[in-house]
Amino acid sequence: MLEKFPVYMTAFKQERMISVYLPESYNNEIKRYPVLYMHDGQNVFEDEGAIKGISLGMKDYLDENGLEIIVVGIDQNPEGEERVNEYCPWVNGEISKQILGYASPSGGRGEDYLDFLVNELKPFIDQKYRTLKNHTSMAGISLGGLISTYAACRYPSIFKRIAAISPGFYRNQEEIENLLRASDLSPIEKFYMDFGTKEVGEDDEMNKVFLDLTNRVVDILNDKKANLHFQLIEDAEHAYLFFRKRVPAILSYLFSDIDMKSEGAL
Repeated sequence: MLEKFPVYMTAFKQERMISVYLPESYNNEIKRYPVLYMHDGQNVFEDEGAIKGISLGMKDYLDENGLEIIVVGIDQNPEGEERVNEYCPWVNGEISKQILGYASPSGGRGEDYLDFLVNELKPFIDQKYRTLKNHTSMAGISLGGLISTYAACRYPSIFKRIAAISPGFYRNQEEIENLLRASDLSPIEKFYMDFGTKEVGEDDEMNKVFLDLTNRVVDILNDKKANLHFQLIEDAEHAYLFFRKRVPAILSYLFSDIDMKSEGAL
């Protein structure tokens, strides 16, 4: 079941479309469910309505496998640089300038966006649905992986399981590294991260640059013993055709303790 409705974002003075997936058992049982929050909501559940016509296909996967979780997709703001502004906690830094070839003024509203999730959206979802309030996870792709990692640092006691899929750390590389080093990540139960060997296609030099930047974050997380599970995906590019193939591995890792239909949960 997929429900959609707008929720007002106070800091942004606008409504944002929210999509909520409920497992098949939701209306037949009285139990409470873990919640997974995901960014780029248009691209989470179905190809219809996805920004480039290809989604993660999460609805069909969850229907077929019966994973007993609630998934909340928050639509991105596709206007101009607004996605960059919302998913980057800081204005784009020096490493970003070197890679892009110019000093981007974008970024810096990630804290406002995360504040919306924590103080407006999550309380609303917890009131509207039968959720396990203390079993909350977050997942995102590219810059969605950046803001998810930021959430792990800022609210590790809320978002205890994190997935950063082909994360775009480079936009805020310096700042996210510093924040990770300074943060207490001991409440984090599981941290999934992956990266493709061909994120930028056949440009081997740039692929190495991006992988090296990702490995810098991996090293920090490993040093802090942050329960990291890192996957290097051979020949995977930065595209939804490749991201959706990783959905089973991501969900099975994050929710290995949750029953699935094939195991008799339904």
